[in-house]
Amino acid sequence: MNNIEIRLANKEDAQFIALLGRITFTETFGHFFRDKQDLLNYYNSTFSIEKIENGISKPNNVFWIAFANRLPVGYAKLKLNSKSEFIDSENTCQLQKIYILKDFLSMKIGFELQNLLLEKAKELEFKEIWLSVLNSNERAISFYKKNGFEKIGNHDFQIGKENFQFIAMKKIIEPTNKNVC
Repeated sequence: MNNIEIRLANKEDAQFIALLGRITFTETFGHFFRDKQDLLNYYNSTFSIEKIENGISKPNNVFWIAFANRLPVGYAKLKLNSKSEFIDSENTCQLQKIYILKDFLSMKIGFELQNLLLEKAKELEFKEIWLSVLNSNERAISFYKKNGFEKIGNHDFQIGKENFQFIAMKKIIEPTNKNVC
């Protein structure tokens, strides 16, 4: 039986998140890199333990970590007050990351992480949430569409010599009805 635990991440989880980031990024994007040094440079700048620790300590970020049978298998990051060129609203946040190890995708951990992230955004009274997804990642695009996100634009992202095409998507966050008797 699979025992799934998802909780808010703390600074001590940075080593797990850094490793999960590297592995899940490789599973998703690694095959696009012609120069593996570009990939290593990206890991060192984005998924270092120090960078993750700093990210966790910033009040504008909320991280969750997911475990299956006590093994770290995924994480999510919500960035508060994160504007997008595609959204006029000031009251916006970003679903910046949901990464699950490939072997654990079927356990619906990504869905649970997304729900926690959306609940936090609603609790903090954000009006909209946005994200970016690789335009060829049909599985993720389908997942987000199924969960109420709609395409709002396209943008590029450069890593080393590689240029990636992304789709920006957003979802309106329905406010909690506080006047229920």
